[in-house]
Amino acid sequence: MSIRNTVEADLDTIRTLIEQQPTVNTVTLERFDEYLEIGHYRHDWSWVVEEDGAIQAVAIWWGGIDDTYPYSIDGLYYAGAGDPVPVWTELIKHGMQSRPSDAEPPEYHFFLDGDWESDATVVAALEPRQKAGTAAGWTAVTDRLRYEWLAESGLPPRSTRLRFERADDEAFVDMFMRVSAGSLDAATARDIARLGAEAAAREEVELYQTMLVGDRDWWRFGYDTEGKLIGFAIPSKNNGGPVVGYLGVLPEHRGNGYIDDLLAEITHLLAETGAEQIRADTDFGNVPMAKAFERGGYRNFAVRRVLSFPEA
Repeated sequence: MSIRNTVEADLDTIRTLIEQQPTVNTVTLERFDEYLEIGHYRHDWSWVVEEDGAIQAVAIWWGGIDDTYPYSIDGLYYAGAGDPVPVWTELIKHGMQSRPSDAEPPEYHFFLDGDWESDATVVAALEPRQKAGTAAGWTAVTDRLRYEWLAESGLPPRSTRLRFERADDEAFVDMFMRVSAGSLDAATARDIARLGAEAAAREEVELYQTMLVGDRDWWRFGYDTEGKLIGFAIPSKNNGGPVVGYLGVLPEHRGNGYIDDLLAEITHLLAETGAEQIRADTDFGNVPMAKAFERGGYRNFAVRRVLSFPEA
C-alpha cells in the first residue's frame, strides 16, 4: 500500500467516487470543483491509497483559502475490497502528519439530518469512518445541534433592557476570557486546555476577524440600563451564509435571560444586511443555548458530529 497526494490525472476517478459515495461525505461534485478552483481543496491536502497503479481509497481535506495546512476531512472514499477502516486510518494519520505539531489540532465533521440514527444507510456509512477517525486519535465525539432562522418566521423582539456598542479587539479578548468561565461549549474547553485562557481568547478573536465574509463592524458589547457590561454578540458569515458567530453572558449575569437579548440583536443585525436565513450550532449538552434558539424563532434542522482529539 502506498499513499501519495492527488494529481490532475486522478480527478476523473475521484469525481466518480464522489458521485457513487455521497452518504455522510460533505463533498459534492459541484462543491469539489468549486473548492478545488478557489483553494479550499488542494492536491497537496488530499491523499490516495494506490495499489498496482489503481486508486483504492481517497481522503479529501478542507482548509481556509489562506491557510497553510488543512483543518478537517470533508470526504473519505473506498474503491477496494474488504474492510476500509485500516486503510482510512492510515490515510487520516498521513494527513495529520503533514501538519506541524504546534498547529491547531484538526477535526473530522459530519453533517447529518436530525433523524439520522433511524436511517440505516447513514448509520452504515458513518460507522466505519468514525472507527477510522477514532483509531487515528480522534476519540472525543461532540454532537452539535444545528439551528436555522428564516425571515418568514419573523424577527424576535429586540432588547429593550440592553444597549449595544462597538469595542476594540483587546476588549473582546478580555470578554472571551471572562465568559469562558463555566462555558458549556466543548470546543472552548478544548481550546483552553490546549492553549490557556488568554491564548484561546486571542485565537477566537482572530478566527472571527478572518471569517471570509463576516464584518468586524457588526461586533457588539451589551450594557444594561445602569451601564454594567452584560455580554457580547458577534454576528458573522461563512461560505454557507450568515451565522450566529458567538455570543456570551458574563458569569455574574447568567440566569437572567440576557442570552435572548444578545441572540435577538445578532438576528436583527444580520437581517438588516439582507439575511433571509441565519444558521447556528450549539453543543448537544448546552441546553440554555438550545432553548434560547428555540425562543428566538430558530428551528433545529440537523446535527453536526465532530470527532476531535481529547482534552490534554
